[in-house]
Amino acid sequence: MTQKLTESDIDQRLGELPEWTKVNEEIQRTYHFDDFVSSMAFVNKVADAAERDQHHPDILIRYNKVTLTLSTHDAGGITEKDFALASYCDSIA
Repeated sequence: MTQKLTESDIDQRLGELPEWTKVNEEIQRTYHFDDFVSSMAFVNKVADAAERDQHHPDILIRYNKVTLTLSTHDAGGITEKDFALASYCDSIA
């Protein structure tokens, strides 16, 4: 099982990903795209990575906006796995 990060660790990691915010025991970011097709292309890339890593985000799609919410359920909060996926998502957005 992956270990839940401390509040200090979370704050440090969020400093490296300034567009992500902590919401309760999750991290979250909304991405903005030109259109729905671009949003879906991004979501499909995220889905491929999530399946590969067996770490699945909550995804909300609203036309040209995609909100990702990440937490590690079996750890009961935010782990390094969440930040790894967040970093990857930022790199492909």
